[in-house]
Amino acid sequence: MSALVLGLLAALCWGFHDLAVRYVSQSVSIIAALMAVLIAGAVLQFGLVAIWSGFAPMPVEAVSYAVASGGFYLLAGLSMYAAFQRGPVRLVAPLVASYPVLSVTLAIWRGSEVSIWHWLAIIAIGLGVSIVSARSNNDGAEYPSAGPTIAFSIFAAIGFAATFALGQYAAELGNEFTVSLIGRLTAIPALAVIALASGKSLWPGARALPLLCLMGTLDAVALLCVVSAGGLPNAQYASVAASIFGLLTVVLAWAILQERMSTSQWLGCIIAFSGIGYLAI
Repeated sequence: MSALVLGLLAALCWGFHDLAVRYVSQSVSIIAALMAVLIAGAVLQFGLVAIWSGFAPMPVEAVSYAVASGGFYLLAGLSMYAAFQRGPVRLVAPLVASYPVLSVTLAIWRGSEVSIWHWLAIIAIGLGVSIVSARSNNDGAEYPSAGPTIAFSIFAAIGFAATFALGQYAAELGNEFTVSLIGRLTAIPALAVIALASGKSLWPGARALPLLCLMGTLDAVALLCVVSAGGLPNAQYASVAASIFGLLTVVLAWAILQERMSTSQWLGCIIAFSGIGYLAI
């Protein structure tokens, strides 16, 4: 399976995941929701490791990359939730979705060759996602000052780029299932410390738990898809393709919830998928 296909599968999982966030975020705190998602994903990944790799030892370097990946994933998750909580979507989503530029830059730093046409395709994907996102929030509401929102969005983008790059580096040296599990087991205690320090509850409530467990499963599968691209040709394209999850969330809301999509949003979809189509050539 190609890195691009793995990225598209990840985007689809995260698209459904973010659709579920619309319901959960109304009644559950960010930290409690994220902890439930992390634990549910860890249970799934533990099972996959037990079945497919049997807890085989990994090189110290691979474990180090996996631990660092988990730390950056927690940074990305908290920053993105905080940014979207402040809003607006039209400001946050394009900044968060810019992380593929960082991913490709890191790949070039490691020796990958990316042509000008591939850069244009990557820019087209980001532009398409931005167009769809910009039209997803036109309620005229007032929002807090933009400075912190921009900062949180940039931290999220950096976190995602580092998460995927470090996870793929680790997967090149060890088993991708174990890499994903280590990353998640790194994030869980770190989040628990943050919750303890801030006095936040980690219990999301019984009513929200089933949906959060589903979200955790989707999140774990998505991250595993991107990490599994490590070692494949053009591994960075997995993270590039995964960046369209925000666009897919809007399309899924149109298909499932019958929310309206404007002509410009459909145009954004065409632009983004045209970029992906070129990368697939």
